[in-house]
Amino acid sequence: MTKHMVKNINIMISSVLVLFLALSLNGPIQAESKKSATQKTLPAINDILADRVLGQKNAAITIIEYASMTCPHCAEFHAGPFQTLKKEYIETGKVKFIYRDYPLDRLALAAAMMARCAPKERYYPIIEIIYRTQENWAKQADPTAALSQIGLLSGISKDAYDNCLRNKEIYEGVMKIRNEGGEKFNIQSTPTILMNEKKINGNITSKNLRLTLDAQLNKLQKATR
Repeated sequence: MTKHMVKNINIMISSVLVLFLALSLNGPIQAESKKSATQKTLPAINDILADRVLGQKNAAITIIEYASMTCPHCAEFHAGPFQTLKKEYIETGKVKFIYRDYPLDRLALAAAMMARCAPKERYYPIIEIIYRTQENWAKQADPTAALSQIGLLSGISKDAYDNCLRNKEIYEGVMKIRNEGGEKFNIQSTPTILMNEKKINGNITSKNLRLTLDAQLNKLQKATR
């Protein structure tokens, strides 16, 4: 799989994303004036920015994915290998999965923020919808409006959506997730898949994912004998 390369864009993207938040949704960020409305329509900020764990928390293997919601290769991963991972390893208790945001453009940032503002139990279903319909919403004349429609289907009201994308704390929190991931794991492409905090290199196909996970599970099993 040819990945969506991100070298040499880290400085540029930060300024673009700040500009996006300042200009989008008909006005600049006004965190204080929106505070009371935000509290009424959104979950607590710590809940919004917390890791969403899919699977059993005590699973032997932790898979972390850093991805951008406008990245076509991330959509391919979620349509294929991730479905194998979910059915054969996450749902069987062998693996716990954590999705972390690594937005590469303003639309990916908006989608990441919106998904985190959804009810916690709907986080992964909304990510699945975002990737499955990526070719549609991301190419609309007004993609943020298309995102808001996805949000409505996932329990995010129009007011909550607007407040979410205007919220400075959510913006800074998502960017912190992105920046810390890039610094800690030297992310050069999306999706980047980590197994117990080590990169899985090469093509991430269902077959290669099975081989990698089965080898690690066997190794861990032998170590506990």
